[in-house]
Amino acid sequence: MTQTGSEAAWLEAAYDMLTESGVDAVKIMPLAKRLGVSRTSFYWHFKDRDELLEAMIHRWEQKNTGNLVARTEAYAESIAEALFNLFDCWLDGDLFDARLDLAIRNWARNDAALQVRLDAEDAKRKEAMAAMFLRFDYDADQAEVRALTMLYTQIGYISMEIEEDPAQRMGRMPDYIEVYTGQRPTLREVDRFRSRHGG
Repeated sequence: MTQTGSEAAWLEAAYDMLTESGVDAVKIMPLAKRLGVSRTSFYWHFKDRDELLEAMIHRWEQKNTGNLVARTEAYAESIAEALFNLFDCWLDGDLFDARLDLAIRNWARNDAALQVRLDAEDAKRKEAMAAMFLRFDYDADQAEVRALTMLYTQIGYISMEIEEDPAQRMGRMPDYIEVYTGQRPTLREVDRFRSRHGG
């Protein structure tokens, strides 16, 4: 349980405000009111609002890009299995936070410095996805185009805030694998993927 007024509590309250209402809503007084603590307790943990916002950006970089890159590097015996490893991010909120990704993208529209960082993170994601294809002997041009197709699809999925029945989404994933790779996953690969997501 997060202690009221702790650094973690301030960060969680800031996360809630950022994802619910955007960066302009993330202000010290409203956060203090939400937490039921004094405004001055904020300064035990953060120098100012900018430091809090930087902590939110760092959280996004570490969680979303960090975990995505790690999943592309996970052991796989085939390109289908490699993509299923990546798809864990789309089904497990502990690996990838779509709400936070959308909030950061919306924030970056009006923050040039953040847009530069967002572009850099997207480039890291693209490079990691392309490296997956290169490991399985796709040529460099094919690897890049397939990586971009996956990246743009996922950004669109997040930006459109698609609400999809989990079973339907899971059922479509073998078809996504075939679209992205040109290869149909085996039943064994599909079953392994579904089993780790309770399907």
